[in-house]
Amino acid sequence: MTRRSRRIAIIAVSGAVLALALGLALYGMRGTIVFFRTPTQVIQEPQVGQRIRLGGLVETGSIRRGPDQTVTFAVTDGASRVTVHYRGLLPDLFREGQGVVTEGAVEASGSFRAATVLARHDENYMPREVADALKAQGHWKDGKVPAAAAAGPADGR
Repeated sequence: MTRRSRRIAIIAVSGAVLALALGLALYGMRGTIVFFRTPTQVIQEPQVGQRIRLGGLVETGSIRRGPDQTVTFAVTDGASRVTVHYRGLLPDLFREGQGVVTEGAVEASGSFRAATVLARHDENYMPREVADALKAQGHWKDGKVPAAAAAGPADGR
């Protein structure tokens, strides 16, 4: 075996080992990858049972508190709304008209069962994905959310 062919063999084996390691790492992380969706995307493609993050604004007047720390509220992106059911303590900064990201799964009924609720941490913060989705809908201007967007969709969904 010549020196050149030995080098090529070492490079090929190293490449195969790196590809195998990358494949195993991605396979191991597949259960922890969570995709972000807006209410419009959830309504258009309801992936029932799949763990996702739902982000948008808490619709004004939609928060309903029940027994045993259960809360029901609506998340809107200005065009659509999704009802969210959550059991647990909400963040201190959770309120109507503010940005929120919930992690959980869509139920067969079309509502969203949240396992985690995340709220903004100061008055100027909005998760990038939520801000981008609101900008695309025309409901985000200069870091401020218009009151109409926080109130919910115009068609009453």
